[in-house]
Amino acid sequence: MRSSPTILHLDMDAFYAAVEQASKPSLRGKAVVVGGLGPRGVVATASYEARVFGVHSAMPMGQARRLAPHAAYLVPRFAFYRSISEQVMGLLRDLSPLVEPLSLDEAFVDLEAGGAAWDEESARLAGAKLRADIRAVTGLTGSVGLAASKMLAKIASEQAKPDGLVLIEPGTERALLGPLPVRTLPGVGPATGDHLRRAGIHTVEELAEAGEDELVRLLGKAHGHALYAMALARDERSVVAERETKSVSVEDTYDVDIHDRVRVGTEVRRLADRCVRRLRGAGLSGRTIVLKVRRYDFSTLTRSETLRGPTDDPAVIREAAARLLESVDTTGGVRLLGVGVSGLAAYTQEDLFAQAAGVDEDVLAEEPEAAPAQERQAPAERRWSAGHDVRHAAHGHGWVQGSGLGRVTVRFETPDSGPGRVKTFRIDDPDLEPAEPLPLVARRPGRSERAEAGGVGSAGP
Repeated sequence: MRSSPTILHLDMDAFYAAVEQASKPSLRGKAVVVGGLGPRGVVATASYEARVFGVHSAMPMGQARRLAPHAAYLVPRFAFYRSISEQVMGLLRDLSPLVEPLSLDEAFVDLEAGGAAWDEESARLAGAKLRADIRAVTGLTGSVGLAASKMLAKIASEQAKPDGLVLIEPGTERALLGPLPVRTLPGVGPATGDHLRRAGIHTVEELAEAGEDELVRLLGKAHGHALYAMALARDERSVVAERETKSVSVEDTYDVDIHDRVRVGTEVRRLADRCVRRLRGAGLSGRTIVLKVRRYDFSTLTRSETLRGPTDDPAVIREAAARLLESVDTTGGVRLLGVGVSGLAAYTQEDLFAQAAGVDEDVLAEEPEAAPAQERQAPAERRWSAGHDVRHAAHGHGWVQGSGLGRVTVRFETPDSGPGRVKTFRIDDPDLEPAEPLPLVARRPGRSERAEAGGVGSAGP
């Protein structure tokens, strides 16, 4: 482990919800919940105002509505979130070539590798300037942790939330870790945490005091050795710029269980085609086809088949998925289906599969990327998703507050306006149409995003 706190961990604050609040002035300072709004939807992100009521990520949406009935519930705008994430990741790459994204809103950065920091003072300045740059470019806030290792930097960013900066000074690591619960350490989930608790181990200090031999006895050789090292604040993991993709998969959860075997087969074929589009988009192929089925009773089955060589052929993957489905009993109903490909490679063996000969490759181009089942447009009428952008010929830009009974309610406001007016229209109003999201921060004429960010001085934590 290095001696200077030059590993940075950035975690954007309540990212999806914060983007929605920045886009919609009427929601600023209010409880916002983003996720699937169907009866089986789950919370993707909750604003800090919603968390006061006990709402959190991965919670069933029905439970969230009971806890916070007056919150705004919005369908995710993932394409927009990705565009904001790209702006943030660009700022990180300006600091160092070693940036390891963990998700759209979280990443590690090795500041020393880019010459952005070499000691405690320069690391603190780099972290403070990053936070100011993110606010200037996106209007959002992020929390920054700085330490001599990835584990400690992530713990520091958690302590910095929301909208703060925490630097763990060299030599203080053991004292900081000691009183923290064992669940703080990476790799300690609910099951391991319960196992340690039954052994009388609740804190990181107690974990260290138990000794390496006892942890190996309790948890096995690999896990025991790793946890003992972390309890002593040892973490030798490097920041890795490119994380290898191990699999590509797609899945859909259905609002109502599917009982019709023919429809199940149709859904599997559609998922296989979506999976192939993702494979080809990443320039990959794979050898192992995986089918995932969650049945009516919440039991989840996975079936896999390994081919003789890697492929991205849609017919081959569809047929493999169909064969796997034949071994699964779906008579009680299916609530989730997924198709994935693993054993990835950057090449294919096109002549391995005679059964694929003559297949029309254009089938993949004809069907656009499908939205999750709960967000797909009904064929009989226009579908307006809560939170999504619209434009009205007379009233301008706005967003959908809700729809139903043939009506859609829209609030007309923009990121740089005040809270807007609300109007209701027929769901088929010809003057109302979907729109692209507006930038969160207005650009000054002749100024690029980076130029604006570069003009912001260092900010304090």
